[in-house]
Amino acid sequence: MIELLGNPAVWASFLTLTVLEIVLGVDNVIFISIAAERLPLAERRRARFIGLSGALVLRIGLLFSITWIIGMSEPVLTVAGFGASWRDIILLAGGLFLIWKAATEIFSEVEGETHATAGAAKATLFAVVAQIMVLDLVFSLDSVITAVGIADHIEVMVAAVVVAILVMMVAAEPIAEFIAAHPSTKMLALAFLLMVGMALVSDGMHHHVERGFIYAAMVFAGGVEGLNLWRQKRRNTRLAQ
Repeated sequence: MIELLGNPAVWASFLTLTVLEIVLGVDNVIFISIAAERLPLAERRRARFIGLSGALVLRIGLLFSITWIIGMSEPVLTVAGFGASWRDIILLAGGLFLIWKAATEIFSEVEGETHATAGAAKATLFAVVAQIMVLDLVFSLDSVITAVGIADHIEVMVAAVVVAILVMMVAAEPIAEFIAAHPSTKMLALAFLLMVGMALVSDGMHHHVERGFIYAAMVFAGGVEGLNLWRQKRRNTRLAQ
């Protein structure tokens, strides 16, 4: 351990992996913020904390199961000449679930459905936590594979994942508050989730979509939305004067 701490290459891999883990976790934080919004205000922070704590345990467990994860690429099911591995099945299921979740949320926003707060508090706290952990399992596959490709030491991988999850815990609430205060950003976030879901389904079908394209689209769309919010703020300021 002391040798690792004194190795510059180890620190470089740790910093690189931590940044990548945080970037890969952005879509997860967006999903968590939207999923927890269904709960009463008093329950949202609890759901985010429990869900992300479970996600941390899940990712560390996956890191210690690297051999098993690598073996998940072997086909276990063949349908019409298509060989599907457990990894493909998980990516397909997670992507379809994400598409369904984002689509239903968009429908709810467009149709203006109202949701009873009391019923949501009773029925959905466990459901929201379960959704957070299930989606994190899907997102963790890319995260863990990235960790294996960058770092050579399990200690470095675990440390980077822990730091990334802690950052996500801190960022989840401000992101949720920002989305709640600016409804248009919620629609944009849901569109991001649809895009991520389609990418996961594509990966599961052996058609890899470079994440750089997805993140570039997110940054561009986010920049445009930021300009719209800035314009709206300046217009409201002028009207107030």
